[in-house]
Amino acid sequence: MIIWLNGTFGAGKTTTSAEVAKIVPEATVFDSEQVGSMLRHVKRLPRVTDFQHWPPWRALVVQTATQLLDYFGGVLVIPQTVLIEQYWTEIRTGLEKAGIPLHHFLLHADRDTLIHRIENDTIVNERDSVVNDAGSWRMNHLPAYEEALLWLRRETREIDTTDIPPREVASLVASKVVTN
Repeated sequence: MIIWLNGTFGAGKTTTSAEVAKIVPEATVFDSEQVGSMLRHVKRLPRVTDFQHWPPWRALVVQTATQLLDYFGGVLVIPQTVLIEQYWTEIRTGLEKAGIPLHHFLLHADRDTLIHRIENDTIVNERDSVVNDAGSWRMNHLPAYEEALLWLRRETREIDTTDIPPREVASLVASKVVTN
């Protein structure tokens, strides 16, 4: 099965995914951003602001997750922001066709909390280093996240992470997966 942790930057996906992997038996974190990194060297792909715009990224995430589960089984925990509904539909449909049970969670925090977390994050990801401003890439996605909330709330189980530590968020995720 797959536990997909969605939400914008600063919601706690990466930290929570590590905690989920500690408490859910046979769980492994799969960073699907690495698929995007793998594709960046392909010169014929169009220049985009986000590798999710490449259809091969979406298809390869599905294929990679499927192959990993076929290889070692268990549970994949995927901490990945997907804000475009069409992209999520492609991924969800691909996983459904592969017969993989999917639990999709939205980790959400209020705007002030998200801004505080982004501004104080000491981990600079690859996207941020490309724009030479740690956090600006993530900060610029807040409006897109707020716009996507309508469909995200329809497609996910929402957990408000504003005042809850990651270990507790992970426990909530695990309990919803086990009981449903």
